[in-house]
Formats: sequence, structure tokens, C-alpha cells
Amino acid sequence: MRADTAPVTVGGPFTLTAPDGTTVTDETYRGKWLLVFFGYTSCPDICPTTLSSIAAAIEELGPDAAKLQPLFITVDPERDTPEVMGSFTAAFDPRIVGLTGSPQQIATVSEAYGAYGVARRGEAGGDDYLMDHGTHIYIMNPQGQFVEGLDSDTPSSGIAARLGELVR
Repeated sequence: MRADTAPVTVGGPFTLTAPDGTTVTDETYRGKWLLVFFGYTSCPDICPTTLSSIAAAIEELGPDAAKLQPLFITVDPERDTPEVMGSFTAAFDPRIVGLTGSPQQIATVSEAYGAYGVARRGEAGGDDYLMDHGTHIYIMNPQGQFVEGLDSDTPSSGIAARLGELVR
């Protein structure tokens, strides 16, 4: 028995806010390879480690890094304002753009990429909570099409090697 399945679509149109407050869309980045990672600035482990690896990978690419745009999209729009996202990503590499938006905008882009973010609030509630979120790094070609996903624990050398193969 064979099951017919439709191809999986990853990515799609989005409208989000950049650290400087400007509105950006998926069309803003057409012509560049995208490295898309979903997370949040209060993340205690996965996000800082992954962004460090992405920063090291784009440094390792040298001039070829100009052909790509790393994006860090929040799954926590309640706390991650444009300013917070900008400060956070700049600490890793100023070429990484942190994007946020309304809860609906974040839900839309997360759904398009098959990403998720779920708040895990303690009994006390409040603003002190963690987010469960996906750990994939999505590689999109300059036409906005999904190429492949990398695990967040891929070392920077592995990220750089794969990106180097694609962008050269």
C-alpha cells in the first residue's frame, strides 16, 4: 500500500518588525540566502549557543557571508520587543537580524515554518517563564524556498561548510 503525500512546504510570506522599528517582509530578503532560527531572548541555553554557532559560521564564511542573511525570529513577542531583539542579536553578530511582531504575526510565521513556541509558566505566573520551542535552523534559497534544516547543535564548522557549498 502506498500513501500519496503532498510535498511539505516550509516558509512563506511574513510581515515582522526589525530592531529599528521598520516593517520587513519575506520579500525584503529576496536575493539572499536566509538562515532562519526561532527562539527567544530569555532562553537560558539553546538560543545563545545556536546564535554563537551561527555568528562563528558567518565569520568563517568570510566574503561569502554577504550572500546570506541570518534571521532570529522570536517565539516570545510579549517580552521580545524590537529593541530587545536588536540588543540581543548584536551581542552575537550585528549581521544577525532579530525580528518580532504581534502574537498573530509570530503565530503566522511560526506556522509557515513549522516552528513553535509554548510558554511554560510556573505557579506564580508573571513574566518569569520559559518557552518550549523548536531547535531547527532553516536554510532558504534566494527565491525564498526551503533548502534544508540543520539541528541547532550543528557545530559552526558544519553550518559554515554547508552554507559555503550552497552560496558559492
